[in-house]
Amino acid sequence: MTDLEMLSYVDHTVLKATASWKEIKTLCEEAVEYKTASVCIPPSYISRVHKEFPTLNICTVVGFPLGYSVTEAKVLETRKAVSDGASEVDMVINIGDVKNGDYGKVEDEIRELKQAVGDKILKVIIETCYLTEEEKIAMCHAVTAAKADYIKTSTGFGTAGAALSDIALFKKHIGPEVKIKAAGGVRTLEDLRAYIEAGCSRVGASAAVKLVAGKEA
Repeated sequence: MTDLEMLSYVDHTVLKATASWKEIKTLCEEAVEYKTASVCIPPSYISRVHKEFPTLNICTVVGFPLGYSVTEAKVLETRKAVSDGASEVDMVINIGDVKNGDYGKVEDEIRELKQAVGDKILKVIIETCYLTEEEKIAMCHAVTAAKADYIKTSTGFGTAGAALSDIALFKKHIGPEVKIKAAGGVRTLEDLRAYIEAGCSRVGASAAVKLVAGKEA
């Protein structure tokens, strides 16, 4: 797989609080030029991006980055995102519920958000840096049972990001219909290739396009 081909796995991402329209527009232009899987952007920019780049696949985040919004708020966020033009939603689970051992509650929330996205894609961020192996396995089961489309490692705002060991763990415990997204700390083309080869269908990254463009220059 060439470097350019790897970009088709990338959710080209800018989620920092200070993201300006100029940065978001550049992100979208790069995504169009390099044919990334999507752009992953703050919810407040979805409508504007959808109007200016109507063919672009838009991903956004819900309950981000801490996950402890009430389910009703996450559902409203999700419906608004889809209405504004998002095709993919990356939700953050309630990590407190996981720590309380209330795995069923997490599963129920994922299921509600899957219903809210309808025929769009739902990715579930479990923020692996905060979870034990037992909790990660429980989340694999919850994501599978709730029929989400992806399990995702990280927000990129936690104490650590993706790890190849977690991708291997996911592959053992998710159902056959669930795909994997790695995010957080994917900073080199070697990282990107490693996660794709490990079995990730998507990789969230902010630097991948620049790395490929730099090599082409």
